[in-house]
Amino acid sequence: MKILFFCDPGIDDSLAIMYSILDPEIELVGIVTSYGNVTQDKATATAAYLLKLGGANGIPIIPGASKPVQEEAAPIYPEIHGEDGLGPIEIPPDFQYQVYPFDTIRVLIEQYKDELIIVDTGRSTSLAIAFILYPEYMKMVQSYYIMGGAFFMPGNASPLAEANFYGDPTASNIIVKTAHNLTITPLNVTQHAILTRDMVEAISQNKHNVFASLMLPIFDFYFNFYKKREPSLQGAPIHDLLTMMVVNNPSIVDYINYDATVIENDADAKGMSYIDYRPGSKKGKTKIAVSLHYEEFIKEFNSVMLRE
Repeated sequence: MKILFFCDPGIDDSLAIMYSILDPEIELVGIVTSYGNVTQDKATATAAYLLKLGGANGIPIIPGASKPVQEEAAPIYPEIHGEDGLGPIEIPPDFQYQVYPFDTIRVLIEQYKDELIIVDTGRSTSLAIAFILYPEYMKMVQSYYIMGGAFFMPGNASPLAEANFYGDPTASNIIVKTAHNLTITPLNVTQHAILTRDMVEAISQNKHNVFASLMLPIFDFYFNFYKKREPSLQGAPIHDLLTMMVVNNPSIVDYINYDATVIENDADAKGMSYIDYRPGSKKGKTKIAVSLHYEEFIKEFNSVMLRE
């Protein structure tokens, strides 16, 4: 399973990178890094650092967008993800890595064609740019999986919008209107993909996991933010990791099939995602996850992160 990963690491994106390196069913063929949880340059360094720790140095890292389509600047969230996107862990200042030009996306699609799956767990800007630059190539891709949106529930970036769609609603609308074989994992399911400290502590003791030493400090930083915001939580939701997991394990969530729209230019509803759910309305081709099978999620997570 060949995956080109668009992301903005970020703790939950970073966990998705770790998982994809450790999962024997996934072949990570490239990472496209963008602004979002941290700045684009920090996201790029974080992705490169994780690949080096995981012994995956041959995977190309492709810097993507540094801001949204229609705005001059984008907020970042060091209070949630840390300055470098890894909580309290700092990337060495002398850390060096190679990056590849944006056109590498086209090269990878041409190389793998319908074997390639694109997963996007960040702001939609870089993926939308790829659709604008390479429309015929994007049709060759097997399928698309994105983390974004909130259906039948409040958002987390505003009362109505989830952070990825809120960050660049114009780009998100391009994706939901253009991508074929599209699966969306919104807050409906990702908010329930909770990791507890006990689970993470078990991973931190797994000597066969090259990322074991990172797990507890990263998790504790992330969980502390969520505890302040919602004290009743028993753990932290790993939004982006779930999106990576459903590619190979689609049965851990339930879906409905409707085409989505993202509101772009309404100040109060910016980034809100919706479907026409009225009785008799036409169903669409986009798969939207609506519920999570939590025990299956944890079983799949542990099968990779606790592997010997």
